[in-house]
Amino acid sequence: VFQAACFLFMQTVVWASSETVLGFPFDREPPKILPTSDDDPPIPTSSYGISKANTEDLARHMNRRYGVPFVGLRFSNIFYDTPGHVTGYEKIPAFWDDPLSRRFNLWGYVDSRDTADACVQALEAPITGAEVMTIAAPDTIMRQTNAELIAAAFPGCVLRPGTGPHEGLESIEKARKLIGYNPQWTWRRVL
Repeated sequence: VFQAACFLFMQTVVWASSETVLGFPFDREPPKILPTSDDDPPIPTSSYGISKANTEDLARHMNRRYGVPFVGLRFSNIFYDTPGHVTGYEKIPAFWDDPLSRRFNLWGYVDSRDTADACVQALEAPITGAEVMTIAAPDTIMRQTNAELIAAAFPGCVLRPGTGPHEGLESIEKARKLIGYNPQWTWRRVL
């Protein structure tokens, strides 16, 4: 697909990468500092994450060879405002009693509407290289504070200075800066 996009002189390729390239699930090697950073080197722990990390490399090589901009969006766990959906918002309150059940992706999530907006923003952004960035909600999916979550799941992990008590632990700063990503939806707005 990337080769065809280059041969067809596409102006920009926006594709779905994944939060898994940053070490998800964090059940083997706990993070040392949070939130994550898109500038951290990929450390995938599954074949899926490895395939996404390899595709991020492929995008860089295709951009270098053909000059077509590539934007890889590292989507967090996508939630829908659709009752009965496998990741519907009504399932979230059950997570609050067991914070360890959602540590696998640092209690991250993103609303489906924000993912659609991110795709449009990535297509319209003045990117010339091959970039990857996390697309997540601005907060965690939990009621507990980040300090409480980290103490329970990752003792010894440090919060980066300035991190808010409920701020997402998957940094979206690169997406904010490069494509103007500004998520509008959180579980707090829906539930």
